[in-house]
Amino acid sequence: MRSFAKTSARTAFSVAAFGAVAILSSQVSSAAPVPAVKLPAAAAAVAAIQAKTAPAPVLRPAAPAARPASPTTLRSLMKFETVRWGGKPVQTLDEGSRLLLARAAADQAGLREFGLSYQDVYGIIEAETSWIQRTGSSKDGTPNLGLAQFEPRTAKDLGLTDPSDPVQAVFAAAQYMKLGAQWADSRIGHLKSNPALYAAKLREGVSVHYNLSIKGRNKWNGLNTAQLPVETQRHIRNAAAGAKEAAELARSLTA
Repeated sequence: MRSFAKTSARTAFSVAAFGAVAILSSQVSSAAPVPAVKLPAAAAAVAAIQAKTAPAPVLRPAAPAARPASPTTLRSLMKFETVRWGGKPVQTLDEGSRLLLARAAADQAGLREFGLSYQDVYGIIEAETSWIQRTGSSKDGTPNLGLAQFEPRTAKDLGLTDPSDPVQAVFAAAQYMKLGAQWADSRIGHLKSNPALYAAKLREGVSVHYNLSIKGRNKWNGLNTAQLPVETQRHIRNAAAGAKEAAELARSLTA
């Protein structure tokens, strides 16, 4: 910018000087008065020429928004490790694969728009199964399947056809968490004036929605968590601990 200003000034001065010489020449050759060239007018002429000859700015298209990895791509990137569970060796995703899958599921479900992140996805799976495939059951004996522990009917509603597939299961869990966040917001909207409290209670609500039946969850109002079933309170704590673990893992793996 500085060199351009100096060039413009020198150019303006040269044009003005040329005009002055022309005036003197005219006055010498003719007695008729010749109107003087005004400096501002000369400078304006130079600016106009420069504006016309200045190169047009190069317009570059905006970079497209990153798309979540496809399930097929994710499956090809998954790595497993062997751990002991219940006295038996079992296969489970390694830490990097868990984070990768949680991030992809959170992006696919658009959880950020609802105040949640991949850390919350990681935390919910941690609370449900500690990332180890298993079959559990509800109080009425209904089986809970896979990493996300969905009952068959809920799995069907979410389009989950193979609960044993980690990618399908975690993607479905993120979708269910989005529904849980919407439900929780309808219960604690009055807490939005306190953002920190609202964020904490929103996450509690996701666990409540995930862990309880419709009848059980509708007793929760964001302020009576201590009155929830012991299992649900444990789920809330474990999900929060899992989300914290995800953040620590992410830092350690990128350090």
